[in-house]
Amino acid sequence: MFDRTQWVLAGMSIALSVQLSQPVAAAAPVGKAVQTAQTNSIGVAEAALKEGLLLYQQGTVEAKKSAIVQFEIALKLFREASDSHGEAIALMGIGKAYSDLGEKLKAREYYSQSLPLFRAASDRSGEAVNLNNIGQVYSD
Repeated sequence: MFDRTQWVLAGMSIALSVQLSQPVAAAAPVGKAVQTAQTNSIGVAEAALKEGLLLYQQGTVEAKKSAIVQFEIALKLFREASDSHGEAIALMGIGKAYSDLGEKLKAREYYSQSLPLFRAASDRSGEAVNLNNIGQVYSD
């Protein structure tokens, strides 16, 4: 039987898997150099997201703090690449790590930023996991 943390991790893993299975599209067709730079940026962002998830799953305070750093790197790169769905996943990861560290206000702040991005992307599972995370912050 899964406990709350395992459900949330499963949801984050699913959301990450869905994100990584999406084709990468250029923000604007202004040339191959821009497309290549954006593709590289998204690839680096996805790698940082994966690293953050691996660190988060270690469960220690230090690993979760390191996960936040990786999620923030991913967030910055997804924003630069105009990948709002990747941005939503990174924001949710930051929120979950802060929640686990007891910083509930920061967690709510990040969850609140990610929710409209999941909705805009029509990612119902990401939205559901995020809403569950928000509920957990209020119930703890």
